[in-house]
Amino acid sequence: MLFSLTFFQMPPIATLLLYLLSGTALGLLMLVTGIPAAPLAGAILGAGLLSISGLLEVAAWPPGTKTALGIGVGTVIGTGINRETLGQLQILWRPALLITITLVITGILVGLLSSRLLGVDPVIALLGAAPGGTIGMSLVGAEFGVGAAVAALHAVRLMTVLLLVPAIVKFLAPLAGLGMNK
Repeated sequence: MLFSLTFFQMPPIATLLLYLLSGTALGLLMLVTGIPAAPLAGAILGAGLLSISGLLEVAAWPPGTKTALGIGVGTVIGTGINRETLGQLQILWRPALLITITLVITGILVGLLSSRLLGVDPVIALLGAAPGGTIGMSLVGAEFGVGAAVAALHAVRLMTVLLLVPAIVKFLAPLAGLGMNK
């Protein structure tokens, strides 16, 4: 590192604002990629790269911030549930149950294997392999003191899935005679 801003002893709010600016800038820049959830991935990368650079002290979020973010994320998800969603669940509850059970069991097995074979902390491995979203699982990880590590694992998974799965579906759907709803 050529220089460090940490000797300036910036107030914590100024440090947070710089992290927010970094995350916002890369989050907005990622919008042009057209990748689903690009702003989230960009914000993680922007704030993460700034943190890794060592130019700033680690951000210290005010008490209650993670709770407020959790409530905000839950509210955003909750507003997407409506009567149409409930109608779809009458048809999709069996596949939803099968998919959920399979992913939870697989996540537990992959987490335990990652911990055992690769030496990853069991909490990080289990939460990192859990079939949740990046934001939700990062907030759960933060409750265990491993939020950043869990966010990193989920960010890699999310980016990989968002880049590969649409191409795989486009390739396999015609081969399997599956309808492609547009």
